Amino acid sequence: MKYSILFFAIAIFSCGTQSSDSKQAEALPDVDETEFTAAPAPEWSNLFVRKSGWFGGDGIFAIPFSGKDSEKSDSVFFVFSDTMSGEIKGDTLMPGSKFVNNSIAVLKGKTPESAAIAFGVAGDKAVFIPEMNRPDKDTYFWLGDGFANPDANKDLFIFAYKITNTHDKSAFPFKETGNSLIRIPAGSHFPYPDQQHWDLPFNNYKNGAENISFGAGVFNNSESAGETAADGFLYVYGTKGPSKKLVSARVKPTQVASFDQWEFWNGKDWSKDVKSVAAVSDSVSNELSVSMLSPGKYALVYQLGSLLPDICMQVGPTPVGPFGPRIVLYKTSSDINDPDLFTYNAKAHPALSAPGELLISYNVNTFKFFDVLQKQPNFYRPRFVRVKFGRSTKK
Repeated sequence: MKYSILFFAIAIFSCGTQSSDSKQAEALPDVDETEFTAAPAPEWSNLFVRKSGWFGGDGIFAIPFSGKDSEKSDSVFFVFSDTMSGEIKGDTLMPGSKFVNNSIAVLKGKTPESAAIAFGVAGDKAVFIPEMNRPDKDTYFWLGDGFANPDANKDLFIFAYKITNTHDKSAFPFKETGNSLIRIPAGSHFPYPDQQHWDLPFNNYKNGAENISFGAGVFNNSESAGETAADGFLYVYGTKGPSKKLVSARVKPTQVASFDQWEFWNGKDWSKDVKSVAAVSDSVSNELSVSMLSPGKYALVYQLGSLLPDICMQVGPTPVGPFGPRIVLYKTSSDINDPDLFTYNAKAHPALSAPGELLISYNVNTFKFFDVLQKQPNFYRPRFVRVKFGRSTKK
């Protein structure tokens, strides 16, 4: 894909968005999280059915440029991990398709209109590539969650995982070998040659260690991010160990790249010792979300164990819980019943959700990737579900 098609995306990134005087407290009603309906959101799923250029990817996160989920007059920066680009005619994938490890898109506005979205695929290369002493084609970035930082010129910060291929012929022939933070200065032009990278120092990646993949979800609970119950901290969530325990760190948004300023929730208080970090949930997915659902209620949304069909939510009174029982919001098997396909990594997108609702995405993949791709070239894209909650009658 040529960079020139991203002109309007560059203009949005350069100019930002207008601010809004609306208050999130006015926009978020009191809801009863146990009363809800859930149904596919085809208008969002169909936005990612593409025939030319980008036509598939996983790992979708939606980052509002204003840094405020509640901002209505905003545009959205999407990040994807493994990505396919090429040409599809009818239902047939043409020769010459390309696979890269990450890509981006920019949606002008917050409505799923095909003419308003532009995808950025940097030719044969990923947009974000680990900085290494020697080039290594087997080590690359998968992207985590991110945020536009109103306390740092609205620069974009995106968490990323260094992944290294193991060539061990297993179902998942790769491993995480690093955890990074990427910064894209506001006004930067695709493919962001002025991006900066830092390595998080919290893991040693020794065999048998329960490492933490920080960046599975991000929640900026600050006034500058439009949060009315703000405590001034950025919460960075991570998954720990094979049981996918959920852990949390916090830091002031201005100090997100100062890793000695990070604090970790130990179950009772905040500590500077990452080894003291305690699980606030388990069996979550490698990508997830935490956001304010209703005043005094924070919703943790994930896919059970990453790969099971249950999209789950737990609700707690703070961004670190204590989170209540699992509520199954939706089963992806309602939509995907092809035995060759599996679903994973569900999360809510609060920046795209109406008050009293959550717009949730999940990813679709297969262990027979290139065989299935020839038969169903548009299978490898996010699907969306809209969950509408009932109003609370409690006073």
